[in-house]
Amino acid sequence: MARKLCIITLCLVQMLLLLVENHAEIIVSTIEAPAPQPSKNTTHFPNHGITEGSLQPEECGPRCTARCSKTQYKKPCMFFCQKCCAKCLCVPPGTYGNKQVCPCYNNWKTKRGGPKCP
Repeated sequence: MARKLCIITLCLVQMLLLLVENHAEIIVSTIEAPAPQPSKNTTHFPNHGITEGSLQPEECGPRCTARCSKTQYKKPCMFFCQKCCAKCLCVPPGTYGNKQVCPCYNNWKTKRGGPKCP
């Protein structure tokens, strides 16, 4: 009888530890990162980074991070966004769409004719 009680107690302790661990993961995953703040240049130039050729190559990373922030395919999105940004020197605003403001980004197609840039 004591052995069964010991086994049951161990099982309950393990379940409790799993619940605490999962709860900690849930809390950590629900905390959102702060939204990226606009760079100092965007206050003086409202189209900075939006119009074709208006970015510097080193500005592509943060713009693509913002562009790809809501997709579940972050790695391919970042790869193609940075490739497109390096060529076009612009990234459309927002996380989806708005490609018409950057024709180079919008018109670059894959071999199959689909959009190359996210």
